[in-house]
This record gives sequence, structure tokens and C-alpha cells, in this order.
Amino acid sequence: MDIAKYLPECIKKIPTHMDFAGQQKAERMFQTIILSFATVGLVWGYICQQFSQTMYILITGFVISCLLTLPPWPMFRKTSLKWQKARPEPEEVGSTTAPVQKSKKKKN
Repeated sequence: MDIAKYLPECIKKIPTHMDFAGQQKAERMFQTIILSFATVGLVWGYICQQFSQTMYILITGFVISCLLTLPPWPMFRKTSLKWQKARPEPEEVGSTTAPVQKSKKKKN
């Protein structure tokens, strides 16, 4: 079942892709946020002597990092990809010919 045909046009126009450079940036941002909140949470939990404080801070960092890195924000879509042109279709519909490979020359 294709649910996309039931969505309004304004929803279909929302970009849902992220380029490779954006994925790398999002991953590094995610790791940095989680690590920094984990460090702060560990120190604060040690000072308070309550592990629950550490977990609250870590969960807060996780939620913030998810909000910043999971949606395909425009900062993650700056580098566009250049795709190859499509191969032309064979002229005969029933053609089962394999692609021609170039022969390798022997070096003496």
C-alpha cells in the first residue's frame, strides 16, 4: 500500500534527504552532544551522589541531539550530488544481449 498518494501536496514537498557530508556532520554533532552531556551528567551525579541526576542529564542530551540531528535540516543538505546520466534503453524490447566488455590487451 502506497501511503504517499494520500498525503497532501504540501507534505510531499518537504525534503527528506540528507547528503553524505551532512550525514557526517550530523553524526559528529550527535556524538559530541552525547559525550558532553554524559561527561557533565557524570560529574554532576558524582557531586550530588545521585545516579538519577546523571541519567536525567544524559537523557536530556539524547533528546536534544535527536532534535538537532535526525530531521534533514538545510544545514545537512548543502552539498548536492552529481548523478550519472541514465543509460539509454536498448532499442529492441526483447533484447537479452549482455553489455559488451572491452578486451584487455596483453603486455609483452
